Amino acid sequence: MSAVDTPSPPAGRHHETLDTVVVRFAGDSGDGMQLAGTQFTNVSAAFGNDVSTLPDFPAEIRAPAGTIAGVSGFQICFSSHDIYTPGDEVDTLVAMNPAALKSNLQDLKRGGTLIVNEDAFEKSNLQKAGYDSNPLEDGEALAGYRVHRVPMTRLTRDSVEGLGLSQREADRCKNFFALGLVYWLYDRDPKPTEEWVKAKFASKPVIAEANLRALKGGSNYGFSTESFTVHYEVPPARLAPGKYRKITGNEALAMGMATAAKVSGLNLVFSGYPITPASDVLHELSRLKNFGVTTFQAEDEIAAMSATVGAAFGGALAVTASSGPGICLKGEAMGLGMITELPMVIIDVQRGGPSTGLPTKTEQSDLLLVMFGRNGESPLPVLAAATPGDCFWTMQEALRIAVEFMTPVVLLSDGYIANGAEPWRVPKVDDLQPIRVEHPVEPNTEDGFRPYLRDERLVRPWAVPGTPGLEHRVGGLEKADITGDVEYSPENHQHMSDVRRRKVEGIARFIPEQEVDGPESGDLLVVSWGGTFGAVRTAVRKCQEAGLSVAHAHVRYLNPFPANLETVLSRYRHVLIPELNLGQLSFIIRSRYLTDVISLNKIQGKPFKVGEVASKIKEILSN
Repeated sequence: MSAVDTPSPPAGRHHETLDTVVVRFAGDSGDGMQLAGTQFTNVSAAFGNDVSTLPDFPAEIRAPAGTIAGVSGFQICFSSHDIYTPGDEVDTLVAMNPAALKSNLQDLKRGGTLIVNEDAFEKSNLQKAGYDSNPLEDGEALAGYRVHRVPMTRLTRDSVEGLGLSQREADRCKNFFALGLVYWLYDRDPKPTEEWVKAKFASKPVIAEANLRALKGGSNYGFSTESFTVHYEVPPARLAPGKYRKITGNEALAMGMATAAKVSGLNLVFSGYPITPASDVLHELSRLKNFGVTTFQAEDEIAAMSATVGAAFGGALAVTASSGPGICLKGEAMGLGMITELPMVIIDVQRGGPSTGLPTKTEQSDLLLVMFGRNGESPLPVLAAATPGDCFWTMQEALRIAVEFMTPVVLLSDGYIANGAEPWRVPKVDDLQPIRVEHPVEPNTEDGFRPYLRDERLVRPWAVPGTPGLEHRVGGLEKADITGDVEYSPENHQHMSDVRRRKVEGIARFIPEQEVDGPESGDLLVVSWGGTFGAVRTAVRKCQEAGLSVAHAHVRYLNPFPANLETVLSRYRHVLIPELNLGQLSFIIRSRYLTDVISLNKIQGKPFKVGEVASKIKEILSN
């Protein structure tokens, strides 16, 4: 019987319905694990599950095949109810080689399902992974798991036999064999993936047929083999009514920019330079040129930031994006944008540092950099997105603040948010807030145009160069208020520094007050920011269900803080701040409000697990 025939199911198999499942695909960086995980996510989202994902890329561009350094993984949590994280423990681990098994087994829960490609467990691969012997032959090493040894390489070759593929080409289809097997295991409809394969390889029909055969071969194997005695189902989630799509953080940032261009009536100019994990923002935006978007790939980060300042001076919505190392290089030109008081947004998709650090891993260690990492007194508003979908809304809010207050704004994301995905309800036009742009067309005094004449919010006008009668100049030298003339006097520099600071601080009057999830006062308030939202929200609610006096405040506006934040903090006996750094928000909160903060810090290139936060909450309250 060939792998593509439909076999008969073995006797004795039973069906189980589950509430939430976590699956992880892991293999060599050339095994197509990101593609398998993405397709599984798309299928689960189309089915109606709530999903949350965690792609895990190797830090090296091409680590030696079969080594721990070369392992690529993709984790997805799919559920019949709302979820906020990709899960703590893995229910099903697919390990394509020994290195993938060794580096991921510790996350598989006891009693979990382990699917391994036993064909890859040969001597050289075992040695590369640091195994002295084959763990599949060790009865004790894997005794706590449901182990399924699947000859994926051989079965994949059988599936594509007769298509004239080389062995290398045939072996590249084994990710689809693994995907088909897991589709069968969790009762997923493979049709969206089949359609994707046909479209992707429309010009290569043999490759398309090979992948489709491998996908069907994996499903048939699960259906017919006696080793899989349980078949699972995860019902659809009850999400709010609306049209949904799967979205990553970087995709949402790009869509947010294109949407802002439409609602503001301005062209958006994005100037960037490739850097992991921010590069996809440029890639996604380049596909949206029909929506008033212009993309420019500069020769380096300094040029990209300088071009952003120029685009803002020219009257366009101006945005740039980078990660920590690039933000360092952008620092001087960010200061130029600040002293000229021009509207623009600087996106920082944070990654592990310092220097090049952990380029493919997540971290939250750029908060102090964007707050204080420029020469001179250079305060900028700082916002942080909470989830992939929230990047869409935070992007528009950042541009709105930039335009309304004539200032550069920093938007913080991170590798976890940027690459992770979730179902996102496509907004209606009525859901969008306008971005009001007022370019003056006449002089603002009888004596002519004064570029630094301010309104009651200390905001200066945004005059477009070339407007008759509004000729003016701006630059990096200190200028006199109102006239904009270069002015070096000590008194003027003090005045201008104070004005720019007060303008940024005054934004607190125009942003929402800090909300709290849980009791308005009590024993413990857990404060989060950025990508820690999901783990903290889930941990806090679990502890609330257990009867503990705990609440959650997720801070979206990091400079200035919401006007009521100090009052909120004062209502609780203890304040806990979990961060993927060594305590940067804790440092700011302590110095700003003299609040005795408890820090929970993790800096391992991985997001918090729900259990880590919940354990700290219980420890604090038990004492």
